[in-house]
Amino acid sequence: MASSTLLGHVDDIILTASSSEVLCQIISALQHEFSMKDLGKLHHFLGMKVQHRDGCMFLSQQQYMMETLDRAGMAECKPYSTPVDTNPKVSTDVGQPVQDPTYFRSLAGALQYLTFTRPEIAYVVQLSDTRKSTSGYAVFLGDNLISWSSKQQNIVSRSRAKAEYRVVAIAVAEASWLHQLPSELQSPLHRSTLVYCGNISTVYMSANPVQHQHTKHIEIDLHFVRERIALGDVRVLPIPTSFQYADIFTKGLPSSVFMEFWFSLNVRCTNALDGTWLDKLRAGEAGAPGDDMKAFRYTMFCLLVRQEARGGPWLELRLEVVKDPKF
Repeated sequence: MASSTLLGHVDDIILTASSSEVLCQIISALQHEFSMKDLGKLHHFLGMKVQHRDGCMFLSQQQYMMETLDRAGMAECKPYSTPVDTNPKVSTDVGQPVQDPTYFRSLAGALQYLTFTRPEIAYVVQLSDTRKSTSGYAVFLGDNLISWSSKQQNIVSRSRAKAEYRVVAIAVAEASWLHQLPSELQSPLHRSTLVYCGNISTVYMSANPVQHQHTKHIEIDLHFVRERIALGDVRVLPIPTSFQYADIFTKGLPSSVFMEFWFSLNVRCTNALDGTWLDKLRAGEAGAPGDDMKAFRYTMFCLLVRQEARGGPWLELRLEVVKDPKF
């Protein structure tokens, strides 16, 4: 059965289909009804630049980043190894209010939009001081990071296990939708979604069918996740901290750990994308493109998407929750 997916924003459209023939038919039908132009292979969309190189796509917002830095008066500032202090001291109760709140909010909004291709700054652009837990997850399709989140939970949790189980349910719901999407494009995923969680209590709760008094506040989340596990759609597994990439969405990390996780999210320095480095990348042997932090300019990064995942497609989640580090 032929299928297609259309993503539209005002007069900008991205269209994909299960075959090139179906794609051409849809474009012809749209052009018959509307005044529109086929711009060919995707190369720009809503300020994002798409580059196609040797079986990979590189998504970047270089021009948008340069304009944001210039608007903030920071175009000539030197880069820093991590975007957030590992011991944050920012508080809503300390310091003088900004003179122009509208200007400040516009810059904060610009940074949030930048997280579409710079996921490693998702935590710092929404940092605040409350007792609510910060939850984060990363969804990979094969080697490709396709969805991520870093946000504070709506309510204060009395235990880390409860806070983490809430984000398990949210992430499993996201993965369930993403798992279905390739099937609509005639490329179904045949493996269970792997959910890696750093809290061992949460892993046990997902496998234990017995309800306890301490879990009654998250009973709906428990039933939802266990149902997906019973259907074979999801497996919840423990993961050591050294491989928990989702930590980058929930707290400030030391430079060495930050850079390792940053690279695991497939964020790359664009001026390091030469042929030799790409060959190593496809073979899984590429390391970080140099240790000189001057090379890692904020205006020179992109998000890598491999068009063919190594070892076939599969869906994988990594998630983490932390309490506000100041409490």
